[in-house]
Amino acid sequence: MERIERHACFGGRQEVWRHESAALGCAMRVGVYLPSAALRGESCPVLYWLSGLTCSEQNFITKAGAQAYAERHSLILVAPDTSPRGEDVADDPAYDLGQGAGFYLNATQAPWAAHYRMQDYVAEELPALIEQHFPATSARAIAGHSMGGHGALVTALRHPGRYRSVSAFSPIVAPTQVPWGQKAFTAYLGDDRSAWAQWDAVELIRAASPADHLPMLVDQGLDDEFLEGQLRPELLEAACLDAGYLSTVRRQAGYDHSYYFIASFIDEHVAFHAAALKG
Repeated sequence: MERIERHACFGGRQEVWRHESAALGCAMRVGVYLPSAALRGESCPVLYWLSGLTCSEQNFITKAGAQAYAERHSLILVAPDTSPRGEDVADDPAYDLGQGAGFYLNATQAPWAAHYRMQDYVAEELPALIEQHFPATSARAIAGHSMGGHGALVTALRHPGRYRSVSAFSPIVAPTQVPWGQKAFTAYLGDDRSAWAQWDAVELIRAASPADHLPMLVDQGLDDEFLEGQLRPELLEAACLDAGYLSTVRRQAGYDHSYYFIASFIDEHVAFHAAALKG
């Protein structure tokens, strides 16, 4: 791993690292915030953050203000890029497919399957690297926004016991039922919709064993321009109710889809994860 940025921040240090990913077959960038406890050599739990469409590792680390709360709770924050990138990596002119739009799944269709294995990267390769190179414990939580909210929910639900908690801002909760997800899944996974269910949080909640339930917090802004067409939190609530899955879904009046929304409530999400990670 090669460190390419380093900034003092709230008593800790915000860094950006570049490394070659075996899962993705390209170089990847990842933001890592180290609280002062980690800089002193103390082992700290890790909160992973997955960003949304068109984002890179930079959006969260420069706009959310989460470092102050990670310092308060002695958490390492890890924010990877949203997809593989490079001249040899398949892409699409549209903003919602290809580079910047990995959807945190493992693609099975050409030309995407060669590089787009974001689930393997996020759930397997990246935690192994973090726990090897930083003073990180194996206590993990995961959160995200929009496409990354989808990624956080799906990753936590697909790997029972690997994460202590999950949260999301404005997540795509049922990608098999909305245009963003249907477009991406058709490209990445093919036309067989039976293969889509394993990447849909609503379907995974319905199938989850009660023993595998974990704390879940979702915030959704009511002025979000994508609320009715793409996000549809009511589908998540209905699935949780049917499955007896305890979750908290909050609707926040006046908030949109932007990082202004995330910055307004990120302190509560970090505290939510800190309680689970240290409980």
